[in-house]
Amino acid sequence: MDFRKKSNDIVKVVASLALGGAILYWMYRDFDFKQVEHVLLHEMDWTWMLLSFPFGILAQMFRGWRWKQTLEPIGEHPRTSTALYSIFLSYASSLVIPRIGEFARCAVLKRYDGVSFPKALGTVVTERTVDTLLIFLIAILTFLLHIPIFTKFFAHTGTSLDTVLRGFSLTGYVVTAICGIAVLWLAHILLQRLYIYNKVRNALQGIWQGIISLKDVKDVPLFILMSFAIWGCYFLHHYLAFFCFDATSHVGFGCGLVTFIVGSFAVIVPTPNGAGPWHFAVKTMLILYGVADNDALFFVLIVHSVQTLLVVLLGFYAWGALLLQERKKGNIHH
Repeated sequence: MDFRKKSNDIVKVVASLALGGAILYWMYRDFDFKQVEHVLLHEMDWTWMLLSFPFGILAQMFRGWRWKQTLEPIGEHPRTSTALYSIFLSYASSLVIPRIGEFARCAVLKRYDGVSFPKALGTVVTERTVDTLLIFLIAILTFLLHIPIFTKFFAHTGTSLDTVLRGFSLTGYVVTAICGIAVLWLAHILLQRLYIYNKVRNALQGIWQGIISLKDVKDVPLFILMSFAIWGCYFLHHYLAFFCFDATSHVGFGCGLVTFIVGSFAVIVPTPNGAGPWHFAVKTMLILYGVADNDALFFVLIVHSVQTLLVVLLGFYAWGALLLQERKKGNIHH
C-alpha cells in the first residue's frame, strides 16, 4: 500500500512538472533568451521590483498572524515566530510538490510547538474558504467595474467575441483545455484526501474543530482586516512590478487588477507556483490590453522568476531560523 501511495505521489509531482513545463515550452519555444540578460541589466527599473518585495513578504506574514488567531479558540497557542516560519516554508515547499504546503505548515507547528495536526489542518480549511470567498468577491467586482471599459473597447474597435476567440490558435485552445482538465484533476485529488480523512474519526473531529473555530475568534474585525490585508499586499506585490518595464508601466490600475485576478485563478492549476498557467493567463490579458507579445513574455518570465526566488529565499530563511530555534531550545534543556 505504501509503495502504491508513493508511486501515486511521484506520478502527481511528475505530471505537475510536465504540465507546467509543456506550457512554458509552448510559450517560449521561439523566444530569444539572450535578450533577457539585456532587459534585466539595462532596461528594467529594479527600484519598483525592490519596492514590491515588502508587500510579498507582508502577505505571508499577515497569513501567519491570521492563522495564529484562528488557532487560539481551539486551545492551540503556537509562537508567533513559528507560525510565520511555517507559512514561509509552506510556500517554498509547494514549489517542489504543488499543494504540499498546506500540510507542511501544519507539520511545522506540530513538530516545533506541539500543535494538533488535525486541528491545524481544520483551520487551514477555514482560511482557504475565507480566501476563496474573498477572491471571488474581488473577481466579481473587478468584472462589474470593467464592463463599461470592455463595452467601449468593443464598440470603438468593432471587435466581437467571435473575433477574439478566432485570435486564439489551436495550440492556445489545447493549452486552455489542459488547464481546465488539471483543475478538475486537482478537485478529484482533494476529494480523495477528504475521503481518507473521513475514515479517521479523531482526525475528522480535529478538522471540524478547526473549521468552526472562526465563530470563536476573539477579534473578528481584525481577522477580516488581515484577510483583506493579505490580498491587498498580494496585489501590490504584483502591480508594482508593472512599473519595472516601459511596456507595462502605462497599462493602468485596471489592467493590474484584471491580470491579478486572472493570475490568481490560474495558480489553482497544480504546477509549482503556478508556473505555466500563470504565465499563459497573464500574458494573454496583457496582450488584450495592448502590450506587445514579446514584451508580455518578458514581463511574465522575469516577474514570476524573481517573485519565485523571493519565496525560495524566505523558505531558506525560515528553515534556518527554525533549526537555530530548536538548537537554542536544546541548549537550554542541557
